[in-house]
This record gives sequence, structure tokens and C-alpha cells, in this order.
Amino acid sequence: MVSSSPEVPENLSDPVALLQALIACPSVTPEEGGALDLLEAALRRLGFAVERIRFSEQGTPDVENLVATIGEGGPHLMFAGHTDVVPPGDADTWRHPPFSGVIDDGLLYGRGAVDMKGGVAAFVSAIARLRETGWPDAGRVTLLITGDEEGPGINGTDKVLGWCESRGMAFDAALVGEPTNVDRLGDMAKVGRRGSLSGTLGIFGRQGHAAYPHRAQNPMPAMLAIAQALTGSPLDQGSKGFQPSNLEIVSVDTGNRAFNVIPGRVELRFNVRFNDTWTSDSLKDELLRRIHAATPEGIRTEIGWERPAEAFFTRDERLAQTLCDAVAGVTGQRPELSTAGGSSDARFVQKYCPVIEFGLVGDTMHQVDERVPVADVETLTEIYRRFVSAVLTGGEGERAAGC
Repeated sequence: MVSSSPEVPENLSDPVALLQALIACPSVTPEEGGALDLLEAALRRLGFAVERIRFSEQGTPDVENLVATIGEGGPHLMFAGHTDVVPPGDADTWRHPPFSGVIDDGLLYGRGAVDMKGGVAAFVSAIARLRETGWPDAGRVTLLITGDEEGPGINGTDKVLGWCESRGMAFDAALVGEPTNVDRLGDMAKVGRRGSLSGTLGIFGRQGHAAYPHRAQNPMPAMLAIAQALTGSPLDQGSKGFQPSNLEIVSVDTGNRAFNVIPGRVELRFNVRFNDTWTSDSLKDELLRRIHAATPEGIRTEIGWERPAEAFFTRDERLAQTLCDAVAGVTGQRPELSTAGGSSDARFVQKYCPVIEFGLVGDTMHQVDERVPVADVETLTEIYRRFVSAVLTGGEGERAAGC
């Protein structure tokens, strides 16, 4: 591999040093930026077998991914994460350079500190600590790290999981290290995610002069009626474990800047976050029904759907209990088991095995001055260490009063 990444820290059980090195890699999607090179070198030193896989698809950037496995037999635990980050924006607006990993007053600054190089560093260091204290008699851990989570999500986790399946790799459980906590470390884990469906609706009338409306057909009144039909009545009342689905109109555009022209077309864009009352297909049917019922005669509509992701709920109480025990044993706090928030790569993982998500506090992710308390990185590492030990020993590792 190209030696473009920072030097691998000498002490891999120190998650802060590893996180600083990862942040120094400018791995803005889809660039690898040296982050996977660094991670590969660290994991090989710990005894992992590492493979790098690049996927391509027309119209999307090529993406590098990493799969690394240690141990033998079962249980087989997967850790899914990503080293790609969103762009930092104007670096001059940051307190410290976005790829510096500076520690200031107990806070570690840098793009990806929270989302989610911090989770990756904590998990690797947790494995390093288990290696130092004695690996369980049986059990495997596989890291599945993508460079496409913050991008289109096409050449990353979804394809890597298919690649693993084609090689006979089966997983008993998975942990996704996305930032899940709201206010403090230990307050929330994710046991599911709402689905997401986006639509772009074209509403077509007939362009004309604003002084002669009888010679045109204005699509704007139709747009207003359709918007009311989409949002005027609830999609559902929620379900067990999920809040009610919500549809948000995010854009309305005619492309028309003239005051004396009736537009011939208006584009309405919307996004739906939906619970397990629906599938993306059944939701599409309901939205089309509402659109067609509200569309006046003489108006034509066309719709395009983008990036549907299904809602899911992890109905694995043992996995949730194991994580809760690890969190409570370190923080003394019982995490809420939630399905709130946006989507993550857990939507792909859940097709292959039970999955739970737990990571850092997400209050600064994607922001200028993204940062994490150094103490939280250490705490998360210890939670991960306890969790991995318990999974690999069938729950016979360190336990605490449960959740």
C-alpha cells in the first residue's frame, strides 16, 4: 500500500493517539486519504487478516473498503464503520485545522472525531486491550470499514456484505459504531432505524402570459392541492418501537424568474421518514394514490424515487442486553433503546444478522469544530472491550446490573 498516511501509533491500546492519526488522514468521501492504509497497518500488527476491496459502478466514484478478521470459530461478531468524512468547509472558520487532531482543554478537534473515526479508533483499541489480557478460547471479530457511508452508499457496505456472503462469511451479531448518544455517553443505543424515501414530483401545466391566464394552465394550484394531500393527514400513528412517519416537503421550484409568465412546470421534492408500518413499495403506492386523487384534470405528473431504505427493528433482546450490560458497567447509566434519527449502514447489515448501534455523542458531527471529549473516547473503548468480551464468551464476561 502507498505510505501516505500518518505513522501508526506505537501503543494501539491508546484510542486517542489512534484517533488523532486517523483524523490526520483527509478522507473526504470518496477519497481514501490514507485512513484505510493506516487502519490496515494497525490491524495487521494486532494479528488481523486484512483484505482491501474496491467497488465500482457507472455514474458513481470508485470506493475502497476494508475487511479484517481475527480469531477462529464462533460466535462471529462484526463491527461496521466508516473512515470517510464529510467536507470540512472553510478551514479558516475552524478553531483548529480540521485535519489536525489537536487536543484543547480536554477536547479533541477534527473532522471525523465523532462521525465516526472516534468509534473506529475505540473499537480497534478495545481489541488491542483484549489481545493484551488474553483472547477468548473461541470467537471471531470482523471489521467491515467502508469509505462510502457519507456518500452515495452504493460501493460500500452493501456490496462488501455481499462479497462476504459469497465467500461463506456468516455473522452472529453486529455492532455499528455510529454516534448514537444525545447528551452524554451512555444515554442512547439504536436498535432500529426508520426508513427513508425521497421523491421528485414534476407537475406539468401549460406556460403562458400572466395577463392571459385562459390561454395557459398554471400548475401551481395543482401543486398546492397535491402538497396538502401529501401532508394534510397523518401517514400512520406510529408502531411499537417507532414514532409516527413524517413527510417533509423540502423544495418547490418552477425555474421561473419572470413576473409576467405563468410557469409550465413546477417541481416538488419531498422526503419521508417512515416506520415499519410501511415498506418502501407500499408507501409509494399510498403517496401515488394521494397525488392522483389531488391532481386536477389537464395536469400531468411524473415522479422519480431516490435511495429508498427500509425501516427495521432489531428484535434481539440478548444482543441489546449484552450492550446495556457493557454500558452500565462502565458509565452506571442505562441507555435508552431507540429507533430515532436518520439512516445508517445498519440498514444493510440487518439483512445478514442482528445489529445494534452505539457510539459517541453526536452533538457536533458534520459541524465546524467537530470535537469529542478525550474522556469519552476512553470510556467508549472500555465499553467496546466489555461488549466484545461478553459476545465472544456467550455473555459470561464482565456484567453489570442490566438494562
